[in-house]
Amino acid sequence: MRHLKEYRVEDTASYQLGEAVKADIFSTGDLVDVSGTSMGRGFAGYQKRHNFKRGNMTHGSKNHRLPGSTGAGTTPGRVYPGKKMAGQYGAAKTTTRKLTVVRVDTERNLLLIKGAVPGKPGGLLNITPANIVGKK
Repeated sequence: MRHLKEYRVEDTASYQLGEAVKADIFSTGDLVDVSGTSMGRGFAGYQKRHNFKRGNMTHGSKNHRLPGSTGAGTTPGRVYPGKKMAGQYGAAKTTTRKLTVVRVDTERNLLLIKGAVPGKPGGLLNITPANIVGKK
């Protein structure tokens, strides 16, 4: 067993303790939510991380890739929490919602999903039935 993950189910009678969950629980056309760790980009600046515009390149400007103002002056005398600044970009848990199952290969235990999923190729994903708001 390479990875261990617990899932909450409504009826436990149809499962044995320690049983592996196979791809055949999904069928073609089902909507699924796919969670994983997004690709890490390391310590990124303002422009890459938050899509800030660059400063003037001409007319004597030296503000090419700088963020600009980070807040007011003496009052409040601090930078407000949540201010978009440079820092760690990516490598965070991300969920892509409502992707469609194209095909289920039970022989090889594969699930073909239409759309982009988070993370690098070969990364560990968590696939659950889609949680559609307003639907019971």
